[in-house]
Amino acid sequence: MRLLVVGAHGQVGTDLVAAAGAAGLPVRGLGSRELDITDAAAVQAALGYLAAGSAETGARGVVINAAAYTAVDAAETDREAAYAVNEQGPANLAIAAQRLGLGLVHVSTDYVFPGDGAQPYRPTDPTGPRSVYGASKLAGELRVLESHPDAHVVRTAWVWGTTGNNFVKTMAKLAATRPTVDVVDDQRGTPTLAADLAAGLIELAGGAVPGGVLHATNGGETTWFEFARAIFADLGHDPNRVHPTTTDKFPRPAPRPAYSVLSGEAWVNAGLTPLRGWRAALDATLTAHPEAFVPA
Repeated sequence: MRLLVVGAHGQVGTDLVAAAGAAGLPVRGLGSRELDITDAAAVQAALGYLAAGSAETGARGVVINAAAYTAVDAAETDREAAYAVNEQGPANLAIAAQRLGLGLVHVSTDYVFPGDGAQPYRPTDPTGPRSVYGASKLAGELRVLESHPDAHVVRTAWVWGTTGNNFVKTMAKLAATRPTVDVVDDQRGTPTLAADLAAGLIELAGGAVPGGVLHATNGGETTWFEFARAIFADLGHDPNRVHPTTTDKFPRPAPRPAYSVLSGEAWVNAGLTPLRGWRAALDATLTAHPEAFVPA
């Protein structure tokens, strides 16, 4: 297998390139500066390079798209840019991949659901995004599967990791600078380690799973408040410095899902390795890479 990782400089993309390299897979990573996925001609050229290299070596070429417009609040007033990156970009990738005989794995989000559920969302459950970001990501899913029926759409949630900006790094900074922190306790989901997600995406890319939608997160569920307490504890701070609050105390332009736990049942039924529990991922990562979470 030969991989092309699009969005290679983000949290998931960085770990995808690292994981592929560690597994000995030929991989090329392109960030937004190297490849504008809204440019159909540029996409065709980049994927053509992958197809040519794959044909020459007899390998299977697969594109993993981790690129996205993720500024959730900004998307509410920057709709055109959000749809360009989250809908048209994935469509360009799917059209070119289908034309060139390449596999495609496209990363999506829990925000495609309304967030009013009470049990883990399955891939077949009705969607109903309540934000421009979520709607643009759902539009991208539909365009991908319409243009490349054998492609895989993988929804995930609450991603964090050793690179980029994320909730864990924010909590580490606040733990070092504030006596107490208020964190919402009425939004429930599953923190997902980018490195674990990357490993799962590579396993999917190299398998023989029929195309369609799957969900991949670490196991279990929690609230942002409970997650923050766990982060404080793992960093050696008193978790009682984290105080619960409610979403209405932190008004944002884009609504956040109150419930966004994703079911991994279809992932396991497809023969794929389930991701470990979210707390195990947190404990192991903060122990192995404490330097990544030291505030600048």
